[in-house]
Amino acid sequence: MNDRKVAVVTGASRGIGRAIAIDLAVAGYDIVGISRTLESTSEKPGLLELKSDIEAKNSVFLPLEYDISDIINREIIVSKVIDEFGRIDLLVNNAGIAPEKRSDILETTPESFDKILAVNLRGTFFLTQSVSKNMLENINLIEGYHPKIIFITSISADVSSTSRTEYCISKSGLSMAAKVFADRLAESGINAYEIRPGLIETDMTAPVKKKYDAKIEEGLIPQNRWGQPEDIARVVVSIANGHFDYATGMIFEISGGMNIRQL
Repeated sequence: MNDRKVAVVTGASRGIGRAIAIDLAVAGYDIVGISRTLESTSEKPGLLELKSDIEAKNSVFLPLEYDISDIINREIIVSKVIDEFGRIDLLVNNAGIAPEKRSDILETTPESFDKILAVNLRGTFFLTQSVSKNMLENINLIEGYHPKIIFITSISADVSSTSRTEYCISKSGLSMAAKVFADRLAESGINAYEIRPGLIETDMTAPVKKKYDAKIEEGLIPQNRWGQPEDIARVVVSIANGHFDYATGMIFEISGGMNIRQL
């Protein structure tokens, strides 16, 4: 069995997931990257573009091209990781999509609602369920084994946005998923955490960048800047390194101070 720790990162091909995968490789983890895109296109990077960055950190990289919204893939993913490495030390549930078109809550379509929840909530929940079972199987078999699960949600888990209701609902549900997994697994020594990013500068937020540039200028974010994917990655690495081992169920809001209530 591989002696090195193994991290599984969903949505690893770009943005926050990419930064997380690279920083975990620097921290000494071998990386399993999951994405619907293996080959890069003119519109978006693929997992293979990440491969050289991971291997440059002297880590092994296993790219898996799967759509987690199809829950049939969950057992395939776990099986491939175990066949390759024999263990999963960290699951980072980062994969998420936004609505193709922002629309008022009164115009939200069933198709958009179902698509968003299939990836952001349903698929993530059942992948976590399968990974959790594998972690429980290995908990007494691997010496020094202290697996962890991290859910990347959003400030939208707690902040209303009536033009993307389905996204908010998916992240709110995922926040509860983080809590119940933390509750269920704590007695077995498996911790679960939630990270809530604020406004992070990625391709997902690119369509609304001008809008939020203006709002940031007006004082929306106390720290007066966009967050970067690396801001989230540093928190993931800190959790992975055991700095919060007595804090299962913890919510980390990384939003530049947007959580501060002001008069």
